[in-house]
Amino acid sequence: MNIFSKAYLSQLKQMFDLFPHEPFEQMITGLLAAYAEGRHIFIMGNGGSASTASHFACDLNKGCSLGRDRRFKAICLNDSLPTLLAYANDLSYAQIFVEQLKNFYVPGDVVMGISGSGNSANVLRAIEHANEHEGITIGWCGFDGGTLGRLAQIPLIIHSQDMQKIEDLHMIVVHMTMQRINTAIDAQSSLRHGAASY
Repeated sequence: MNIFSKAYLSQLKQMFDLFPHEPFEQMITGLLAAYAEGRHIFIMGNGGSASTASHFACDLNKGCSLGRDRRFKAICLNDSLPTLLAYANDLSYAQIFVEQLKNFYVPGDVVMGISGSGNSANVLRAIEHANEHEGITIGWCGFDGGTLGRLAQIPLIIHSQDMQKIEDLHMIVVHMTMQRINTAIDAQSSLRHGAASY
């Protein structure tokens, strides 16, 4: 067990050295713009990525918003089980996200898909819809990025062949994003208050 844990963590350390810093900062810019403009941020995924999407929406809506006059408007499209099952049953599983998106989406909103393989059909359809309707699209994926890595305007690709480690890094990105956004908003607030004092 000790040998396994060392090997696992050593492989994670190697992945950190390959982290896509530039796409990460592009994503932060897009999320901060959505925050400033009062745009929705739609997030979705399947399986473990669904949990990551839900966690990310929570961190934006509470962790980056509590105590602020302006708040994030993040909606996790995989959180309503009855809605998911209704679309899956009556249409198809591939439609579960895009049909929800059509209820709330307006041009300029951010749509973010999380798919380790980059090939989840339901995620891709939602990303395509946003691309076709003046949205900002972000894709978190792994392996070679899959189709999501090519469709998303801002692809954040974890280059690994190990799904669990890809999901590990995605979860770390959630917390990195929360802290990066809070730091940016606090810095902007300090600048405004500083300017007002002169």
